[in-house]
Amino acid sequence: MRPDRFNLVAGSGSSARSGWKDCLPLFRQGMVPLLAILGGLAGVAILTQGLNQLDLIVDQRQSALAFIWVTLLSMPQLISLIMPLAVFFAVTYAVNRMHTESEIAVAFAAGVSPWQIVSPILKLASVAALAHLAVNVLIQPASYREMRETVHAMRSDFAASLVRAGEFTTPADGLTFYAREVGAGGVLRDLFIDDRRNTNRPTTYTARFGLIRKTPAGIPAVVMQQGQIQQPKPDGSVDLLDFDQYTLELGAFVSAEDDYVLKPSDRFLAELFFPDLIYYYDQRNADRFLAEGHHRLSSPLLDPALALIALAGLLAGDFSRRGYGQRIAVAAAAALTVRIFALGIQAACVDEPALNPLQYVFPLAVSVVAFWMLQAPRKPAQGPAAAGLTMAR
Repeated sequence: MRPDRFNLVAGSGSSARSGWKDCLPLFRQGMVPLLAILGGLAGVAILTQGLNQLDLIVDQRQSALAFIWVTLLSMPQLISLIMPLAVFFAVTYAVNRMHTESEIAVAFAAGVSPWQIVSPILKLASVAALAHLAVNVLIQPASYREMRETVHAMRSDFAASLVRAGEFTTPADGLTFYAREVGAGGVLRDLFIDDRRNTNRPTTYTARFGLIRKTPAGIPAVVMQQGQIQQPKPDGSVDLLDFDQYTLELGAFVSAEDDYVLKPSDRFLAELFFPDLIYYYDQRNADRFLAEGHHRLSSPLLDPALALIALAGLLAGDFSRRGYGQRIAVAAAAALTVRIFALGIQAACVDEPALNPLQYVFPLAVSVVAFWMLQAPRKPAQGPAAAGLTMAR
């Protein structure tokens, strides 16, 4: 006889092993939609994130491959953000599908215990939580650090910001730059530079070839070949100087890009929990680092919590012949509320570090409540499924 309560006590002996074999497809039925939903949500998030990096192509003239690489490096944090909801929707899809096809009713009629239905789902949520933890602790900080370095290098690419083939650019006050063509290796052809820093004595440089390099002191400079320098004189004449090679340093009037700092998302756990307080940035953001560190460790607990919410919504309470749309809507609202509330707790912990234990207590409390709801009494099914259950009894 099928138990009337979800007491979550597994069967024993060969019947338990047989039930597990029967319910093993449930793990696969949950894993496939989990990967699909996770991929879909990550794709949408990546497209949104990619819009923030379009200036790498528009302003910094980086290649599409560089843009794609930077966007992919942001993916681990996006996966961490959406993983709990992906688990919820995957479990909801798998269990509702089994309800729709009467597989759960048939399984109960065959003597499968409630635990044998719930167990594969909890195993799936546990696998997701472990993957989530690995992303938070190892993959995200490594990828974000690489992304930060890559973006910084792109934005610090002086040649990319200075030169646009066939266009006049003004990268700094008093400087106009033009190159007809940018060839292989960054070689500039038909170069024109107008330097009007000194309005009383403007200088114009022209050259057949040029190359942007940094001096040994790290100052950006233009190395010009086969060119001419023109300087107007007060009497209206022009001083002309031909040269085979001339180096024009640009650092005096072009500000260098400041070094970047590692944000909380870029740091590993040790750097979050034990920041180097000799730096002002670390001193000012110590509480933020602490909240981020606890969030990295606690957020995977949301995966089984939201899986239990989905199970409670679809397996607890009475059987329904009219579908479970209303229950799914309520469970989805609850799952979304839990996810938002968890993010709110993390934000509150930045201002009040004493609240950090709530980042662990909250998902555990949600799991306990959903676990308790899962044990709610169920009324016998009505209709064809009920007939099967009655015959089994």
